[in-house]
Amino acid sequence: MAANNRRMSGKKGAQVGSGGQRRKGLEGKGPTPPAEMRKGHKKNRIAGAKAKQAVRRPVPRGRGGKSPSELVVGRNPVVEALREGVPASTLYVQQFIDNDERVREALQLAAERGGINLMEAPRPELDRMTNGLNHQGLVLQVPPYEYAHPEDLTSAAYDGGEDPLIVALDGVTDPRNLGAVVRSVSAFGGHGVVVPERRSAGMTAGAWKTSAGTAARTPVARATNLTRALEAYKKAGIAVVGLAADGEVELGELEAIGGPVVIVVGSEGKGLSRLVGETCDFRVRIPMPGGAESLNAGVAAGIVLYEAARRRS
Repeated sequence: MAANNRRMSGKKGAQVGSGGQRRKGLEGKGPTPPAEMRKGHKKNRIAGAKAKQAVRRPVPRGRGGKSPSELVVGRNPVVEALREGVPASTLYVQQFIDNDERVREALQLAAERGGINLMEAPRPELDRMTNGLNHQGLVLQVPPYEYAHPEDLTSAAYDGGEDPLIVALDGVTDPRNLGAVVRSVSAFGGHGVVVPERRSAGMTAGAWKTSAGTAARTPVARATNLTRALEAYKKAGIAVVGLAADGEVELGELEAIGGPVVIVVGSEGKGLSRLVGETCDFRVRIPMPGGAESLNAGVAAGIVLYEAARRRS
């Protein structure tokens, strides 16, 4: 009996339940983060080293130069940029971030894209990188855009046995308009877009998003001086056609639009600058029976590109 008591004494008695207080501890913590995000993992250390090298490495210059790198800040902007295929080099994620759907989607999209370093960083470091903006724990680094040279666009056209069809922007400062023009140029078989180096929109993340991915195959060239670039096109036998509300020729009457042509689009408010307007071979107006005073750059370029493509077909 004593032996039996000894055996029984080793057993646990009734246990008091937690009343559901520890239920959260039994819930899953979501999918395992990729190796690049797991602190102490070899891939995490490699990704961190690559990210630091990318930030410190001097930016090489191409024929048309490069823009500075850019940061996309905030959960929604980062997810949208990754969805739209905006080029990215590094995705910075705050340590101990609240792992909601947008964070998980950003990590998944970055992993699926490949070539994007995933780097975990403390909040103070992200605050410093973004100059105190509300980054919500996600920051995406967009690498510098490498611009073509204006001559590259004509060379590509002639190499393909085609007459050049190019759009030049004069005083267009909204990146979304630039992205829309790039999209139209791609849709109608154009060979690229030329922008001035100063006082002009550049290929930012916003321009990439508006282009709906077409910026990956439609080059954007940057000219130190737009007037000189247009004069060089004229010497090469390419007609320079400027769009103006008070243009002397209506679009449907211009025969030159069917040949090698550069279409120059000015800003919505001011139109073409004086020197650029004087450089154009033709100043063309788009008929607008509805009475609108002007069209934005993306819409105007799309109309003229359609007419040019129709003449060439």
